[in-house]
Amino acid sequence: MMVGAAYAAVPFYNWFCRATGLAGTTQVATSTPSQVVDRRITVRFDANVMGGLPWKFEPERTAVEAKIGDVLTVMYRVTNEAARETVGQAVYNVTPLDVGAYFQKINCFCFTEQRLKGGESRDMTVVFYVDPALTRDSDQDKLDTITLSYTFYPVRAPAKPIANGAS
Repeated sequence: MMVGAAYAAVPFYNWFCRATGLAGTTQVATSTPSQVVDRRITVRFDANVMGGLPWKFEPERTAVEAKIGDVLTVMYRVTNEAARETVGQAVYNVTPLDVGAYFQKINCFCFTEQRLKGGESRDMTVVFYVDPALTRDSDQDKLDTITLSYTFYPVRAPAKPIANGAS
């Protein structure tokens, strides 16, 4: 029973974070917002690359100010600075962590392997909005800035099987 509980813990935790926005996990929007609220908020964009991945990764702009409920499109550019093909995959989070429940992504490059040839650059799009329900949460009354942070990690190619030399 303990082994079963341990096995189920990771998918349950992932589901719980997606459902509640815990730990800065953003939501996946199923539709666009029904209203735009006059309150403005600044969304900052952060880009990181872990060691072992020779990429340059940066947002088109470092911040944008918009009304809550506005659908925004932001571009990131990634460049493989190596001479060889490399593969990376991005993960994200939002801070403050409790705001993840209100950050709705419509389109994102996260969790998708990105394969870049040596010297290749690619523009990647993120489409999102801040849910107007944020304005009804009194804990967020003083919130004026949200940071969306992406980190690219190297994806190791699976080992190639060694051919059997026997005929």
